[in-house]
Amino acid sequence: MTEKYVQPEMNIGLVGHVDHGKTTLVKALSGKWTDTHSEELKRGITIRLGYADFSIYTSPKCKDDFPYATTEKSDKWEGEGKLVRKISLVDAPGHESLMATMLSGATIMDGALLMIAANESCPQPQTREHLMALSIIGIKKIIIIQNKIDVVSDEKAQKNREQVKEFLKGTDFEDAPIIPMSAQYGVNVDVLLTAIQEQMPTPKRDPKLEPLMFVARSFDINKPGTDFKDFRGGVLGGTLKQGKFKEGEDIEIRPGHIIEEQNQLVAKPITTRIVNLMSGSVPAKELGPGGSIGVMTLLDPSIVKSDKLSGNIVGHPGKLPPVWSRLRLKIELLERVVGTKDNLVVDPLKKGETLMLNVNAAATVGIIQKLGKDEFDATLQLPICADVGDRVTISRRIGNRFRLIGYGIIEKI
Repeated sequence: MTEKYVQPEMNIGLVGHVDHGKTTLVKALSGKWTDTHSEELKRGITIRLGYADFSIYTSPKCKDDFPYATTEKSDKWEGEGKLVRKISLVDAPGHESLMATMLSGATIMDGALLMIAANESCPQPQTREHLMALSIIGIKKIIIIQNKIDVVSDEKAQKNREQVKEFLKGTDFEDAPIIPMSAQYGVNVDVLLTAIQEQMPTPKRDPKLEPLMFVARSFDINKPGTDFKDFRGGVLGGTLKQGKFKEGEDIEIRPGHIIEEQNQLVAKPITTRIVNLMSGSVPAKELGPGGSIGVMTLLDPSIVKSDKLSGNIVGHPGKLPPVWSRLRLKIELLERVVGTKDNLVVDPLKKGETLMLNVNAAATVGIIQKLGKDEFDATLQLPICADVGDRVTISRRIGNRFRLIGYGIIEKI
């Protein structure tokens, strides 16, 4: 049976410490290996956000306690199963130096799977940092995956599980399910699918809202040596937070071009047209929220190559949020620095301090110009597009890394 194409209903992030098995789980669920960037293959870690869609099937006659599979044929039922849901996974980096990419990806997640390896003590530094980031961004639903149970004894797996429970105690995710798995051998995939079905309902969408797309990647699909007549425009990859896009529509990209004028960086919004829409590798005339999408445009490929437009927001011309080169943030600092092995207290912010700021799908550097009791004004190294009321994560350089220390809400200046 040839499955009719269905757009994914939602994005589920896959986060956790480096080398805990996230990309292997993506392969187990979707059959796709998301580390395709050459540097990722060489170093064995995820650098950019990876996307992969997977399907959930079941059969009405299946009486199993975990009645789901990722394929239409399963040992759990006779004949072919029924497609009940399609989901897009966002595989985020776990390495400490790549937290900005993970924080940007968190804004396009409707829920998250937090991967914790059973053969290491919990929490690892980035495990703690990722959990805090998910809480700050506003993710409500997570499932804990206790991976690599195939390489530890039952006693060690149980000890690790108790560490995980202690780690979650007092957090927003204290009651999150913990599922033991071996992603390498596909153990308990059906248990995970059942938990996703029960714990992560698809968010309600309002298709009448103005479209708002977060750009996570941008690239040139023309191969070297392509004849000019066969050239195709640049592609934007990401996800629609709200609204719908249709083939043939005009769109605006903000902040757009960042150029220097009179010793200042200035944002120049870009307008273009949607030539084609893609969900996964399947073309579509119209797409709404849920899953990762590709937008084929008329843009010069040189504008989009190597993720030059990642962090931008796309929508209908004149309908996008404002562009900021200076931000005023109402701030909430954490008690402790997140992501360090040492239990460091968050010191007060200082005028002139340089911070990393993440909002929507963008990352920028801000320098504090004015400091109040619970707020600050900062000039931005790179302009960003965002609405008043949007949440911004704040990271401070500690040693040679930026570490998460709090968040802020954008206020009117």
